[in-house]
Amino acid sequence: MKNLKNRLLFNFYYFLLWIGYFLFARLFFLLFYFDKTQELGFNTSIKTFLYGLRLDISFAAYLCLIPFLLLVFSIFINPNKIGNITKWYSYTLIIIITLLLIIDASLYESWGVRIDTTLFAYIDTPEVMIASVSTFQMIFGLLFWFVTSFIFIKIFKKYINKNIKKLNLENKLQAPLFLLITAALIIPIRGGFQEIPVNQSNVYFSNKMFANHAAINFIWNFSNTLTHRTGNTNIYKSFDAETAKNIINNTRNTLLEATTDSILNTSKPNVILIIWESLTAKVVGSLDGEANVTENLNRLSKEGILFTNFYGNGDRTDKGIPAILSGYYPQPVKKIMRMPNKTRSLPMLPKQMNALGYKTSFYYGGDLNFGNMNTYLRNAEVSEIIDGSEFDKKDWNSKWGAFDDVFMKRFSKDLSTKQNKPFFKIALTSTSHEPYELNDTYKFGKDSQDNLFRSSHAYTDKVIGEFITFAKKQDWYKNTLIVIMADHGHSSPKHEGEYFSPKKFRIPMLWLGGALNKKSIKIDNITSQVDFSYTLLDLLKGDNSNFKFGKNLFNTSEDQYAHYVFNKGFGTLTKNSFYLFDYVNRKSIVKYGKDANKLDSLGKAITQDSYQDFLDRK
Repeated sequence: MKNLKNRLLFNFYYFLLWIGYFLFARLFFLLFYFDKTQELGFNTSIKTFLYGLRLDISFAAYLCLIPFLLLVFSIFINPNKIGNITKWYSYTLIIIITLLLIIDASLYESWGVRIDTTLFAYIDTPEVMIASVSTFQMIFGLLFWFVTSFIFIKIFKKYINKNIKKLNLENKLQAPLFLLITAALIIPIRGGFQEIPVNQSNVYFSNKMFANHAAINFIWNFSNTLTHRTGNTNIYKSFDAETAKNIINNTRNTLLEATTDSILNTSKPNVILIIWESLTAKVVGSLDGEANVTENLNRLSKEGILFTNFYGNGDRTDKGIPAILSGYYPQPVKKIMRMPNKTRSLPMLPKQMNALGYKTSFYYGGDLNFGNMNTYLRNAEVSEIIDGSEFDKKDWNSKWGAFDDVFMKRFSKDLSTKQNKPFFKIALTSTSHEPYELNDTYKFGKDSQDNLFRSSHAYTDKVIGEFITFAKKQDWYKNTLIVIMADHGHSSPKHEGEYFSPKKFRIPMLWLGGALNKKSIKIDNITSQVDFSYTLLDLLKGDNSNFKFGKNLFNTSEDQYAHYVFNKGFGTLTKNSFYLFDYVNRKSIVKYGKDANKLDSLGKAITQDSYQDFLDRK
């Protein structure tokens, strides 16, 4: 009986060790984001532990399956051998899980979600993921990984060594009992006897999303997304297909034509599209953001057409590019730009510009393998591609590529030569991406991430201001439309309200150039990136029929809307209403305005329809 008791205690205490590890992991996450934790208050912070315990127990039970099964064999085999196997199993898990703990905490600020299979999208280009992490964070992370792994390995080793000695070869009739105990782990793994197994929704308890995210067991979340692949199932289905399309078309079909006269004074202008990395309206003074970050853009906003209610459809560059150039909504988890078999069938603005007789070019100072951008651009049939390989490495920052001033000087140099045909040139900047390394002064200093962010955008603003000054002196300027647009918004500087509120996704778009016959005006329609290609092709009398998610930017109807997507959720808004939905909890996070219920249906219909389109592309 003593051996029976020792085996039972061995299982029980081993299980508790993993519970203790996960409580430590949650405490680490809360301390890592101490400012956010302070906002929660003490009671809510404690609740993250209480509510999160269900997922902690679930994954602890999962990790106990092999050790519990090994303990059955200790009835027949020397327990010391079983103890050694259990130790190395535990050590390996501690090292791997602690590494994922650090990755999760480091990337949460940039990604806004706990670690999931998005991580695998960066396996072949880890430098892209690492670029969101500062050198200090890297050094601290490695040190923390070593120290934490070492401490927990010591704890597990001491426990296993101490308790394995108490075990002896035992009556074989005990084997069925311990097999039953091992099989019974399925109960805590699935969270009890209820019909639906435990999931993230069970630990969501607050209207503050950071509290809900803190309650999630990070490794449970990672494993769950790893094992629950969706295949060809539309997991965002809320209506039958015809109903979803009707909901969309009843609104969209009234927004396809401009309600104002053409803003162009020529039928075939040159077009320059400058895509500005991570520029949020929060730091653009002309959009009621901070006054002194983008001083050149603020000044230029008075010279052209400024879109004051314009939104990014996603929160990463590899979501923003297809939204801008293909008029294609991002998916809540998947990224179509990384899938060449699907991008080859997308509508492509460069391809349509080629058909109109334009020479198309794409400039980027970094590695075009990022996000499979190179393949996407090749599928778009861009005629000329300039990337980081054309720049000296001494002119690169450590992460992303050539500094924006060097990059835009090359862009200007190529534009200073005679252009033999109408051109469509795209320039994607990069220096205003984390970790915000500049080859110039830091206007707002380097004492915080928000000030680094501001400094980087002040730098790029200066570079773009210099480019516009150059452009105005060129012969082609009088026949050129210049569009400045962000690829996505940003969480910096910190904003009030929900992390995924419209403030994070609102971005500037400014149209300039001699080809405009209307200047110094503001367009306050609610629009977004997917509307850009549709509208530009409409202005140029091109074929925009395949850009089926876009609307006309110059339709002034009050029904204009924007729809943006984040990891496992969406936001849909009009001028007077807003609806924010979370697919994890399957509940609205925020809703207000007289049309909130209508936006509930519209947002779900767009997400369903666009995801079905994504699935259908081969």
